[in-house]
Amino acid sequence: MELINLQYEKKEHIALITIKRPEVMNALNSRFFDEMEFLIEKSAEDKEVRVLIVTGDGKAFAAGADISEMKDKNQEEGSAFSQRGQQVFNLIGNTNKIVIAAINGYALGGGMELAMACDFRFASEKAKFGQPEVNLGLIPGYAGTQRLSRLCGLGNALYLLTTAEMIDAETAVRMGLVQKILSPESLLEESMKTAQAIASKGPKAVEQVKAVCRQGLEMDFMAGSALESKEFGKLFGEGNQGYEGMSAFLEKRKPQW
Repeated sequence: MELINLQYEKKEHIALITIKRPEVMNALNSRFFDEMEFLIEKSAEDKEVRVLIVTGDGKAFAAGADISEMKDKNQEEGSAFSQRGQQVFNLIGNTNKIVIAAINGYALGGGMELAMACDFRFASEKAKFGQPEVNLGLIPGYAGTQRLSRLCGLGNALYLLTTAEMIDAETAVRMGLVQKILSPESLLEESMKTAQAIASKGPKAVEQVKAVCRQGLEMDFMAGSALESKEFGKLFGEGNQGYEGMSAFLEKRKPQW
């Protein structure tokens, strides 16, 4: 697929996806979802890639869905537009790679929903967050109502969703939305360092950590614990990563993943 809205760069085990529509603050349109779906599926099949980083070009990470594309949709078309965004963002959660959002600027509406779909979030000191949909007489459409309450708690979610207040990176950290604040100059560098650290770990173990944590959110505690035990056991035995990792530890050498 020809990439128009996104740029894809691969360096060893890390892939960087950059949203490149700075003239419209990286607004998310149908073409964006097609390209993002293509890149997530492409990276999932690439055994060299272990971590993805998603960022934006210019002042914005992504300043929301493209309103010019949305305005004239009828009810059925509006629901379909929502479902398409949810489908693609769910791919981010379900891919076997860790996905880091490197939030360089405004993450509003669909842009904040994209950031929440990633596994965790690093923010520039200049980053701003918000769900302004109620200002337009709308609600979030890309599962923002669901992810925000899970990440930040029901009270924080309802406050942000009903007031449409824009918050800074420090407030986002306090709410649990963001894991780390970085200077604008060091955002990508530090995100890359974290990605490299993750990529150096047992790849199958990292995949299973993500899968078990995310699936466990939808289970009760005992079912989630049972899933953990099952996946834990799969890493044992000669020829598996747990065996190699424990052998390397005891032999005081680096593991060969």
